[in-house]
Amino acid sequence: MIFRRKRQPRIPGLSVKRLIPNVMTLLALCAGLTSIRFAVHGLWREAVIATVLAAILDGLDGRVARLLHGTSKFGAELDSLSDFVSFGVAPAMVLYFWTMRDAGGFGWALVLLFSVCCALRLARFNTMIGEPDLPPYASNFFTGVPAPAAAGLVLLPLILTIQFGSGFFDKPIIVAVFLMGVSFLMVSQLPTFSFKKVRIPHKWVLPILLFVGLAAAFLVTEPWLTLSVLGGLYLATIPMAISALHRLKTQAETAANPSEPVSPAGP
Repeated sequence: MIFRRKRQPRIPGLSVKRLIPNVMTLLALCAGLTSIRFAVHGLWREAVIATVLAAILDGLDGRVARLLHGTSKFGAELDSLSDFVSFGVAPAMVLYFWTMRDAGGFGWALVLLFSVCCALRLARFNTMIGEPDLPPYASNFFTGVPAPAAAGLVLLPLILTIQFGSGFFDKPIIVAVFLMGVSFLMVSQLPTFSFKKVRIPHKWVLPILLFVGLAAAFLVTEPWLTLSVLGGLYLATIPMAISALHRLKTQAETAANPSEPVSPAGP
């Protein structure tokens, strides 16, 4: 009697379009690591450009994944690891090689602080995904500053030094203030706009497109000044986000517990 080996079921292949978001995530990771290489060789402009490229790729990979129906748990974990390296480790190392190593052990401690806060922020974000107790009005807000934005903010002293020259923003004490401040913003409970589910009114569509076009043009002609202005504008949105969330929370509480109408007074 001849026994035939049972054929193992064939694992279905993965379509190319579902691999595209993961490829973009890996490219963002490579860009973040490359910024460290540029910093080692003292190429500060290239280091900032590599970080900006990593942020752009990170902002696109999730949207491309949803557009191509290629979201997966593997992709989410890969994206989180890439964010930590590209926006938690790489910017800190760039600043260390740039000026914080002149501060000795204190400078290294602040670099570690930034990386640790980024890891804690990403861990908190991952555990809040799909949080059932999250109120609907809070869906358009992050808790704390997201990792890509934090990387851009913490590199502002380097960007400002490239634009205006050395003498002030390249001092270790100034960079230390940015490192501590941005580290606090990442792990804080302050709300920030997510810009993912924000609906633009029709009357604002054309002005916003015009603003984006102008920003892209200035980013090509005056990249360092444009990045500095964008960083300042993002910082200005934080108080706006706090006010907006407070207003939405008040409206939701009022709708949930409407006050009883007061009966008119008798004669």
